[in-house]
Amino acid sequence: MPRSFRLAACITAFLAVPATAQDVELPYWASIDAPEANMRVGAGEQFPIQWVYKREGLPVKVVRLMQGWRYVEEPDGTTGWISASLLSRQRTAIVVGDGLAAMREGPSDDADLRWNLEPGVVGELGDCEAGWCELDVDRHIGWVREGRLWGAGEP
Repeated sequence: MPRSFRLAACITAFLAVPATAQDVELPYWASIDAPEANMRVGAGEQFPIQWVYKREGLPVKVVRLMQGWRYVEEPDGTTGWISASLLSRQRTAIVVGDGLAAMREGPSDDADLRWNLEPGVVGELGDCEAGWCELDVDRHIGWVREGRLWGAGEP
């Protein structure tokens, strides 16, 4: 095989890898997957840190991609860049709104009340149906109205 052909094949293979990483439908949900994650004002470690997250599992909405960085939005609307290595595709949700959110035995207002969740509680998101989502908060599992969860539904 001629040397120029091998070189062209290597370059093509090298360039194809980042392209597939970028072939993700945006926006999508992700969650912070580190005990500490820096949100920066730009896509790179040379940019200033605007926020330090110390809440593993916090859901974020990924709205843009740039190499190994993700431009994310968090529940209060804050946006910035986080390294992709600090994020997971694990779906989580955070309780939002005013007052307590009922966590029920099943996806219905008539289902038995299991717990009341305060705004800010984060859990792993399960299935959603008929306006309710299953939420696992430290192995306390129940159903919460989808409208009280940021991170549920379509991003």
